[in-house]
Amino acid sequence: MRVFLIVLDGVGIGALPDAADYGDSGSNTLLHVAQAAGGLRLPRLESLGLGRLLELPGVRAVADPRGARGRLAERSKGKDSTSGHWELAGLELDRAFPTYPSGFPVELLDRWSGRTGRGWMVNVVGSGTDIIQQHGVEHQRTGRLIVYTSADSVFQVAAHEATVPLEELYAACRAARALLTGEHAVGRVIARPFVGEPGAYRRTSNRRDFSLAPPESTLLDRLVAAGEPVVTVGKVDDLFAGRGVTEALHTKDNAEGEDILAALARRPGRGLVFANLVDFDQQYGHRNDPAGFARALEEFDERVEEVLAHLRSDEMCLITADHGNDPTTPGTDHSREYAPLLLAGPRVRAGADVGTRASFADVAATLAEAFGVAPPAAGRSFLREVRA
Repeated sequence: MRVFLIVLDGVGIGALPDAADYGDSGSNTLLHVAQAAGGLRLPRLESLGLGRLLELPGVRAVADPRGARGRLAERSKGKDSTSGHWELAGLELDRAFPTYPSGFPVELLDRWSGRTGRGWMVNVVGSGTDIIQQHGVEHQRTGRLIVYTSADSVFQVAAHEATVPLEELYAACRAARALLTGEHAVGRVIARPFVGEPGAYRRTSNRRDFSLAPPESTLLDRLVAAGEPVVTVGKVDDLFAGRGVTEALHTKDNAEGEDILAALARRPGRGLVFANLVDFDQQYGHRNDPAGFARALEEFDERVEEVLAHLRSDEMCLITADHGNDPTTPGTDHSREYAPLLLAGPRVRAGADVGTRASFADVAATLAEAFGVAPPAAGRSFLREVRA
């Protein structure tokens, strides 16, 4: 038994009922990207039933989908990658990670500075690409680390790779992770290295995420305890603080992640392959670039067939998301949205519709049943509804 669980980071399909509480009324990432692009060409996802989930320009609601479908509502508080992935693995959070709309406490930053041996600067809510253009020169002149956050629970540290070596930047982020506990237990500390000259700074693919460790056992822990391999692709292992992972394959972009998924699908294996494709969110959602978002979706649609075409009789592929990130809204942050759910494989019942699920954790409950491991506390399995 092997399952490919592919998370399209930020690809939501409509505002959740409580979206207004998060300032996200009317968000619909996939629909608004399709409208902005004048239609999307996604024949593989269309064939699985995507057009039956949502009326999308360019995407047909095919009469006989070859896959199963549904949509997932997030029960955890928040709209972060960490909470989204944890819930997909069976862990729901009843309290959101802390956020810092006015920046982090100065006392906390000064304590961190004492551990890193470098000063800090900026400490605002903002877009990282804008912040490095505005403050990169001063950072290089002084050697101080750029600290900023967003509407999400993140402590982000930016540094030029020629000014602060990567390993020193990662060490500074680990020091921050060690400090950010208790009331300041943010979901993620993120290293944001950049390169280039003043006026033309650009972020690199050497980003690293330092997440909290999950407070309870997840599907990943249970699979590993049962002797099943858990291979992560992209930033997934970082989101679980490396726990419940037997092999971690980091990637620099969607294309590399898609290459790895295709290569894994071509050879036999077992266990869980848990992948995150981050470009939708990082490159296009946060940068309000619907055209780039549309291109990335169409590129994924082409590449995913390399996985689907090689699924063996005991394999299954699930495609979903962790939150939304509507690039057509004025803000640049995540949006509180439903996630799509598409399933494919020889043992998936074609045309099955599992409806709107009450929790992302239903994915974990379903996979726990498929692998024969103890189910998580949260979630209800839909395996019997989709099994051929």
